[in-house]
Amino acid sequence: MSVERPHMTRSLGLDFGTSNTVAVSGENSSNLGPVFFGKAADQIASLPTVLSFLDRGISRPHPEVGPWAIRQFLESTEDVRFIQSLKTFVASTVFKGTGVFGTRFEFEDLMATFLAGAEARCAHRLFDRGTRVVIGRPVVFAGSAPDESVAMARYRKTLNRFGLDNVLFVYEPVAAAFSFADRLAHDATVLVADFGGGTTDYSLMRFRKEAGVLSADPLGRGGIGIAGDTFDYRILDHVVLPEIGKGSHYQSMGKRLEVPPNLFSNFARWHLLSIFKTSQDYKELKKLLRWCEDKSKIELFIDLVDEDQGYPLFKAVSGAKAKLSSKDSAELRFAPLGRDFNAPITRTDFEGWIQDDLAKMGRALDATLINAGLADDDIDHVFMTGGTSFVPAVRRQFQDRFGVERVSGGDELTSVAKGLAMIGTLEDAEKWAVQ
Repeated sequence: MSVERPHMTRSLGLDFGTSNTVAVSGENSSNLGPVFFGKAADQIASLPTVLSFLDRGISRPHPEVGPWAIRQFLESTEDVRFIQSLKTFVASTVFKGTGVFGTRFEFEDLMATFLAGAEARCAHRLFDRGTRVVIGRPVVFAGSAPDESVAMARYRKTLNRFGLDNVLFVYEPVAAAFSFADRLAHDATVLVADFGGGTTDYSLMRFRKEAGVLSADPLGRGGIGIAGDTFDYRILDHVVLPEIGKGSHYQSMGKRLEVPPNLFSNFARWHLLSIFKTSQDYKELKKLLRWCEDKSKIELFIDLVDEDQGYPLFKAVSGAKAKLSSKDSAELRFAPLGRDFNAPITRTDFEGWIQDDLAKMGRALDATLINAGLADDDIDHVFMTGGTSFVPAVRRQFQDRFGVERVSGGDELTSVAKGLAMIGTLEDAEKWAVQ
């Protein structure tokens, strides 16, 4: 599949991520640059994929995005609804929408609100009609039973609201491969491993260079719905959830029963917290409180949900995980769990907690290679991208398998968006698109 000479249509590569959203734009591969959000000193190139809605008592609540949503959530004295990890909902047939201060929001409403808010924070319009928008999609969507057709329909309906008539969808690791291919001096078979918040995606590509012209053939793809958010959950499950009642019991009709574990699972997965708060399960938990043996822990659970402490807790847990990428130990501090709450975590403990997840990620890679008819020795280069690639156990797993000399990284947080924009500048960009 040859890569043709670039044309002059403006290209926008949009990496709508579980945790962060990044955009890169330009007319050709030589002048591509990041899109910045915000003004002057507050400008950022990586926009947290979060929404907050402020209840002003009007017909529709006031939305904010990114760090401004976080600020509104943390500083407002009025009622605020906070929603994160939108992407994790996209392939769910169970998610039918959510109520926000009396207004119903379907997935398309939430994503469109986020993108409109992102555009409002840019110095220039993101979605001009003359722009070719190339948006990334995972190889395997997150969730226990993801429906790809539902996900793609939701994406298309959302983008249609912006009046765009030139939209392409490209697998995220394929885009990252394009970004990496800039570095290649010789023909190579490349494995791209894209470790995001919700999914781990693999792409196998064969790149060739003849007379300075790059050509590429896709060889295979695969993935699994395990990544950074799963690792965060392991910390939460071992360190935090026992403090808010997981494993505790209650009395009912003369029987001693365990507080349903699924309640804690809902709380632990950040993107479900905003839904859980308005669920029947949460109402039942409050009714259950009077019969609980350890009321103080369940009361703490309820307080955390009622006070919308999910995001601050998420930041505390992910911060501890990040420290473990460069240090042998970290402390998890979170005042709402108690002024003196301070849980030490060692890297050895953490790596033990994620051992099964790493094994599943490895088996997903096995399947990807087998389906492509390739062996480990057929891979010339391994390019690791995405925030979770910083986790030492993840990188070590690939270095042990392929050898340190074949594994590389770089631009871990922007390579997908850059690759999407690169594809958008090509005459044959449609050949790289998926339906």
